[in-house]
Amino acid sequence: MGEKVLVTGGGGYIGSHCVVELIEAGFCPVVIDNFSNTIREGGVPESLRRIEKILDTAIEFHELDLLDRAGLEEVFRKHRFTAVIHFAGLKAVGESVEQPLRYYRVNLTGTINLLETMQAHGVHNIVFSSSATVYGDPQRLPIDESHPAGGCTNPYGKTKYFIEEMIKDQCEAEKDWNAVLLRYFNPIGAHSSGQIGEDPQGIPNNLLPYVAQVAIGRREHLNVFGNDYSTPDGTGVRDYIHVVDLAKGHIAALRKLKENCGCKIYNLGTGTGYSVLQMVKAMEKASGREIQYKIAPRRNGDIASCYADPQLAEKELGWKASFGLEKMCEDLWRWQSQNPTGFSQGAES
Repeated sequence: MGEKVLVTGGGGYIGSHCVVELIEAGFCPVVIDNFSNTIREGGVPESLRRIEKILDTAIEFHELDLLDRAGLEEVFRKHRFTAVIHFAGLKAVGESVEQPLRYYRVNLTGTINLLETMQAHGVHNIVFSSSATVYGDPQRLPIDESHPAGGCTNPYGKTKYFIEEMIKDQCEAEKDWNAVLLRYFNPIGAHSSGQIGEDPQGIPNNLLPYVAQVAIGRREHLNVFGNDYSTPDGTGVRDYIHVVDLAKGHIAALRKLKENCGCKIYNLGTGTGYSVLQMVKAMEKASGREIQYKIAPRRNGDIASCYADPQLAEKELGWKASFGLEKMCEDLWRWQSQNPTGFSQGAES
């Protein structure tokens, strides 16, 4: 049996891909998820059921919300975890602008419950799923880890920043705590099997799942929010990273924790920015289908360009993104074309 690692939100898009990498790296993941953005198959997320098939293994799963302190205590009493990977949380930028209190309650209170339960059970190692949104509107590009953080343009980003600060303060207060805060850029793509991928519930908030749903015929057209940014073609530029590369970054982070590293922060991105229209063209190529789009007004909280300087992760974690745009789009299209309605085989969402 490998080391036990608690994975919060492990039924979701990034969490499930991380579970695959954990198992393949010899760890024993124990997953909790509350099904807020996950399709249920019996009592477990469909994503985990499929991973069990792909890897011919069994995954321990508990249906649990981080706001349920007693339930969390029970899981910690049952296991001796060496570390926690914390993905669970609400993550839609636009929704966070409309429902800030919900985002603060779920993301911050849930994390405080998790950290206090870890503290009570002597588990002092955490990898946190943060975001490049903590950088706000970039003052310079590419963004490295020394770029000022905290000038967030939306409540979602603020929750990520506040959680980073809580974890930093805890590591400062108790020197036997170790944390790796991973600031993701834009994860896309899917597992090469085509069996697990991103399956947003309702209307996708992120560009690529939406583009894929237009390509498969689930949506009529894509709205491109703003074409008057100061970018090469006027549309927003982002750093897209293959979700499998991202998941491998968490394995590298777990290994870093073993060095008693204190609190470390790393960007996980490719260092290359692509515009919305470049992404549309790349998906047209991968799918062989024309993708209809319309220009719409800019969205609140959006910024023009955002891409990473990922050199520190390469230097200190020995991690580097290995998959390019073509592979990201091919894997996304394989997932979408094999699963036109995502994990649910039934009606449209």
